[in-house]
Amino acid sequence: MESIGRYLKTEREVRQISLEEIAQTTRIPLRHLASLEDDRLDKLPGDVFVRGFLKSYSKAVGLTIGEVLRRYEHQSRSTSVPPAELSAAAITGIASPERGRRFGLAIALVIILILFTLALSIALRPRHRETPVQLSSASQVVGSAINAPSATLAGG
Repeated sequence: MESIGRYLKTEREVRQISLEEIAQTTRIPLRHLASLEDDRLDKLPGDVFVRGFLKSYSKAVGLTIGEVLRRYEHQSRSTSVPPAELSAAAITGIASPERGRRFGLAIALVIILILFTLALSIALRPRHRETPVQLSSASQVVGSAINAPSATLAGG
């Protein structure tokens, strides 16, 4: 059985469809399509993405999705690495949860700082009265007393 990439390329060329047309139709980047047709599956993002690319490619070219996925399964089973041969470097390449925890802590501290600043600005805000202050009757009496002596001086 021929490889999945060679099969896809042959079927595309039989239908006289360019790789650029497939890229435009499927919205799969051209470099990913080229890697798919050249059987460089290790250059693609991951198995889930490869399956999605194969489905979209199949629809665009007019192939049976089940047949294409079956060929891919057959190829991936025959070329997969047994678990005993996995290198320690591949296993340690996984991102540690410590980095994610630090990032979450930093975001939490920023949010707490913003809330503290907001609470402080509300607490220290000068309090203004919403209604204007009305003059009391005592201040009117004082005002009339101030004006009264000048009237008596002028009249006298």
